[in-house]
Amino acid sequence: MTDDALIDGRGLRLVRGGRELLGGLDLHLTQGERLFVLGPSGAGKTTLLHALLGFVPFAAGSLSVFGQARSRERDFAPLRGPLGLLFQDAGDQLFGPTVAEDVAFGPLNLGASASDAAAIAATQLDRLGIARLADRPVQALSGGEQRLAALAGVLAMRPRVLLLDEPTNGLDAGATERLLAALAETGLSMIVASHDPVCVAALASRRIELRDATHAGC
Repeated sequence: MTDDALIDGRGLRLVRGGRELLGGLDLHLTQGERLFVLGPSGAGKTTLLHALLGFVPFAAGSLSVFGQARSRERDFAPLRGPLGLLFQDAGDQLFGPTVAEDVAFGPLNLGASASDAAAIAATQLDRLGIARLADRPVQALSGGEQRLAALAGVLAMRPRVLLLDEPTNGLDAGATERLLAALAETGLSMIVASHDPVCVAALASRRIELRDATHAGC
């Protein structure tokens, strides 16, 4: 592992349904880096993000996150706050009665008081320009609103690294601009799977491309 790597993967191999998605990926993320994972649909971008959290096992290779080797299920459990994942389908990670309650759920789980959790939620909703949605039922949100609310929930957990799966999907130009500005302001390291050239141009500090079960650095 390189000394400054937050995530360091060597020879990572992913197989789903008998098909090889990755055939030996070396993946490195350092502090402040915004790494974009590019490639066609089905290349394994989403599966890679899920595997970094242990949701999907690597078939081969070694992975170190925050200086610790991660291979068994118990190795990944402590990462599910420090690695903040935004799902491609943001509706899958919204379950609170209202937007504010949903965003506050994570801080409450981490031991924050009700008042502190509410304040954290309000800060993140304001940062993303959706404070007006605080009392809205999550079921009443549009697709773009769901994505922003889900991201607010991820940021409320105060992660060390963001894993973002198509973060601008379903957003109009104004919401995209707010989201990209908010992400840039965090200063966080991130791994982003995206097809959006606007998102790539605004945020990427480095890129890798997945194709044909291999990868090519950009």
